[in-house]
Amino acid sequence: MTSPALDVALAYHQAWTGKDFEKAMTYIADGIVCHTPGGPLSGAEAFRGFMGPFTEILTGSTLLSAFGDETTALLMYDTATLPVASAPGAEMLTVREGKIVELRIVFDRAPFDAARAAAAGS
Repeated sequence: MTSPALDVALAYHQAWTGKDFEKAMTYIADGIVCHTPGGPLSGAEAFRGFMGPFTEILTGSTLLSAFGDETTALLMYDTATLPVASAPGAEMLTVREGKIVELRIVFDRAPFDAARAAAAGS
């Protein structure tokens, strides 16, 4: 089952997980509000600064589930990165006129904290 918001969310997700971050950014509204575990971000450039570095360490992703309606989509996925083999995450996206205007990202920071601690100890 597809919906307008889900179609945009899946296209965005496929782009950033497929190593085409510039294409992913075409789905991001200039005035996006992004809620991250570290706090809120406003604007496309702030979003680029947050998400861009993550896509550079991404080595793979598996979409676990996706739902959506006219304006909202919810994706759950597992990512693999250079420092962490499994990092589950979820995104709730609000879409207007084909652009993501609000994005709430939830992910488990514990695997990244453990990888940083292990690297510091070696």
